[in-house]
Amino acid sequence: MTLLLTLDDGSIQRKLAEAVDLARAAVLEDAGAEQVGAHVGVDREDAVSASHLFEATVSGYRGWRWSVTVALAGEEEPITVSEVVLIPGPEARVAPAWVPWDRRVQAGDLGVGDIFPVEKDDPRLVPAYLESDDPAVEAVAMEAGLGRVHVLSRHGRLDAAARWHGGEFGPRSDMARSAPDVCGSCGFFVPLAGSLSAAFGACTNDISPADGHVVDVEYGCGAHSEIEVEVTSSVPVAELVYDDSLIDFEPAPEAPAEPEPEPAEATVVDESEAPVAETPETAEVQPEVEPETADEAQVEAESASEH
Repeated sequence: MTLLLTLDDGSIQRKLAEAVDLARAAVLEDAGAEQVGAHVGVDREDAVSASHLFEATVSGYRGWRWSVTVALAGEEEPITVSEVVLIPGPEARVAPAWVPWDRRVQAGDLGVGDIFPVEKDDPRLVPAYLESDDPAVEAVAMEAGLGRVHVLSRHGRLDAAARWHGGEFGPRSDMARSAPDVCGSCGFFVPLAGSLSAAFGACTNDISPADGHVVDVEYGCGAHSEIEVEVTSSVPVAELVYDDSLIDFEPAPEAPAEPEPEPAEATVVDESEAPVAETPETAEVQPEVEPETADEAQVEAESASEH
């Protein structure tokens, strides 16, 4: 084999590439003529082997190919068939790459009653007796005199911070980009304790979509506590404007003319039959008498009563 690798001038690969009939006969023996299509190419495996590819007409395997690997042990040796397999082509639909079960679980997959144990050497956790480099954790441990079995490591905190910062409640979300202000200045924002307090907190506004979630200080929404808006009528009211050019004018109807009175006929009066007007008698004018005074009238009344 070493001799072939050293002295090969390309003749071995030419012989392997020309062994199309041998490769087809091998795949027909395994699959049958109804499942083998045209020859589509040759792939070089190494210096002494190559694989011939044929279209596969197998139900449910659209885009797959038959691969027949042939080899040559020496220049004077015959070409032999190593294996016949069905492999996916460039347009074949295949299953996704296999992932271990513990890495297939994503956020939101854990349901009620499910158990998900962590790995023994999970880099996100460290034993509680080790220094966690988180002042809040260290203060609690010192005060209580005991601690949890595990606490977050620096790697675990940075991993969580990166995930929260780039998540739904981070500064790059659509809600945050359209918000009038950030959570860091909102009255509903409650900071976390420890080293994460400078960057994250919890939202307590039940109107906000982030209520009860950990939010980035640079996240924001339209329910910010300091937002002030001018309350106006929801019905648009336009100014009352008169446009004289659009007003139609019509002349008022004329009043009907009153009929002229007919002239009265002259009446002829017979003077003989006409009544004679009586001449009024001249009234006798009495001289004016000055009125008596009250004292004189009283004296006259007393004298009359004596007689």
